[in-house]
Amino acid sequence: MSSSSDLDRCLNHLFSLRRFGIRLGLKTIRGMLAPLGDPQRKYPTVHIAGTNGKGSVAAGLASVLRSSGYRVGLYTSPHLVRFNERIQINGRPIGDGEILALYRRVRRTLRALDREPTFFEFTTAMAFDAFARGGVDWAVIETGMGGRMDATNVIDPCLAVITNVSLEHREYLGRTLTHIAFEKAGIVKRRRPVVTGIRQPSALRVLVEIADRRAAPLYRAGRDFGVRITGEDVFAYRGIRLRLNDLRTALAGEHQRANAALVLAACELLMPRAPGISERSMREGLAATRWPGRLEVVRERPLVLLDGAHNLDASRALARHVKERYAGRPVTLVVGILDDKPYRAMLRRLAPLAARVIATQAATPRALPAERIAAAASRFSPRVEMRPTVTQALEQALRTAPEQGVVLVAGSLYVVGEAKAALEGGIAVQPG
Repeated sequence: MSSSSDLDRCLNHLFSLRRFGIRLGLKTIRGMLAPLGDPQRKYPTVHIAGTNGKGSVAAGLASVLRSSGYRVGLYTSPHLVRFNERIQINGRPIGDGEILALYRRVRRTLRALDREPTFFEFTTAMAFDAFARGGVDWAVIETGMGGRMDATNVIDPCLAVITNVSLEHREYLGRTLTHIAFEKAGIVKRRRPVVTGIRQPSALRVLVEIADRRAAPLYRAGRDFGVRITGEDVFAYRGIRLRLNDLRTALAGEHQRANAALVLAACELLMPRAPGISERSMREGLAATRWPGRLEVVRERPLVLLDGAHNLDASRALARHVKERYAGRPVTLVVGILDDKPYRAMLRRLAPLAARVIATQAATPRALPAERIAAAASRFSPRVEMRPTVTQALEQALRTAPEQGVVLVAGSLYVVGEAKAALEGGIAVQPG
């Protein structure tokens, strides 16, 4: 029996590892997994990388596999409210007692390491161990950053999915699309199929070259499979072999149809190894997919919409969705952005949507100061305010937004997570 103080000490130690920052490489994670019996080899996996959409694709694929009768592990990052969200088995985050047991098992492996692990390395080892101990039939694994030297890249997946590529984490992954595509294509394994939504010629050339070199069959969105919108929230899938009509996904936004196409193409390719997958389970899995913090409506009056929109491409997708779905409704934008993002370009897309902007910052050292966000937003919106915390910004938005209005929380998954935690904690939400 574990106490809450034991769990608190465990999580405090894990979060303290963030001081070591990001260290790309596989030696340390291999050194942690070997004493655990290399748990990542005990179940088949699917590996997912990409700039945007990789979490949605991972959640969708895990949902289809569950609907097909399989016990499924899902490893994603970051969490929004609780650490437990990162490691799920059959759609449920692992419990506090499991976290503590996994933490203790992994910590015993550290004596032989030549350096302290990073937060992500430690968490990855916990996830792989959890799935082995939990007896999963399949595990869907999302990369943390890049792919080639990401800690998750010790797996030998049955299938790789690379959703898309845009400029991100350039200090770690490279300054150009070709460099970033090379890093993400590092998850491609010999003779294992690859599904991708990459469209840019320079990035696609890199992936094609690597797939050819590794004799990995490559299936491309727009060439080998795709979707066509046929009605409001309804679409058709033209696949590698299958043709499916009247499909729906529970995830909002036009970009989620493209993500659904990647999920369905992956399912087609997994069928020989996962014969439980059927047309019915694909339909049911898509319709049951849940992925919090991505175009998530958490309140109706005023409508509160949470979306991470943590980079430029995601900001464009969010702006399109708001224009289409909420035209004519006054929008209050609560926005916080991390300091490594193109915040001016992001605000150029988001701030003009709003009658009012409330700039804030998440409780992370990576947060851009609210003052800089406010200064940039004032070029695109007539009314800009600042609040020092996400909770205070959300309280102000809810207190002053009209009932028919929209409160849009965006710019960072850290900001969305703090907003979700504040709402779940019962902050004052009545309009003034």
